[in-house]
Amino acid sequence: MAARPRTLPAAVAPVLVGSAAAYEVVGDLRVGTFLAALVGSVFIQIGTNLANDYSDARRGADTEERLGPVRVTSAGLVTPRRVLAATWLAFGVAVAAGLYLAAEVGPEILAVGAVSILAGVLYTGGPRPYGYAGLGEVFVFLFFGLVAVNGSYYVQLEELAWLPFLLSIAVGCLATAILVVNNLRDLDTDRRAGKVTLAARLGRERTRLLYAVLVAIAFVMVPVAVLAASAPAWTLLALLAVGLVAPPLRAVFTRTDGPALNGALAGTGALLAVFSLLLSAGLLAGA
Repeated sequence: MAARPRTLPAAVAPVLVGSAAAYEVVGDLRVGTFLAALVGSVFIQIGTNLANDYSDARRGADTEERLGPVRVTSAGLVTPRRVLAATWLAFGVAVAAGLYLAAEVGPEILAVGAVSILAGVLYTGGPRPYGYAGLGEVFVFLFFGLVAVNGSYYVQLEELAWLPFLLSIAVGCLATAILVVNNLRDLDTDRRAGKVTLAARLGRERTRLLYAVLVAIAFVMVPVAVLAASAPAWTLLALLAVGLVAPPLRAVFTRTDGPALNGALAGTGALLAVFSLLLSAGLLAGA
């Protein structure tokens, strides 16, 4: 429950897209570095979720009024000490993956991993958590979009390029949209708990508009990558994922209840997963 499997597409998607973009260039894949990047990304996400569960409970942000899924620390299902131990165990697995990548690619990967883990811990932890200051969406876009996609490309070819950069914007927007739904759902309870998320700053209507803009940008970036970075025409397969947009978009714009917005959260995660799979398939087909 604390690992929040529904959020894991945000960790898997950028690795798939970045690796597929590299395969499109050379027609080959370094399987070891791909698997290490995937393991590292997933366990940084799990560690971040666990740290968030622990820190929110310690700060009193997760109350009985919360509309989202049960948080194990605040609900008393698991002791804070065990959640904290699980957090560092998850980050330890990510570090092990990072050490392998550093041996294969270079020590710069360790710096990227260290900053990613630090961002995960400080999201709701530390003396000034940035998730409580309306900056959560910015960091999700940076780390689950730009850093993860381009990093996954880099560990394959040890260079950067415009194609993964443009695609990282698309993936980052959809990953950010997941957090936007989460914070929209918790807007009222977060305000009462003193948690000033971006949704709390913008208000409900502008947060809804932000969600729509993020989804739109993600789809626009696909033809942009084809035209500006010579992505194969097969990349346009990702546009078929537009069929999954309507249900979560409708819920975001018309509902305020927890069950409906939890469904929108899951729907946005599914949208990111399918979009990224189709995008990756298109890149592989065009290799």
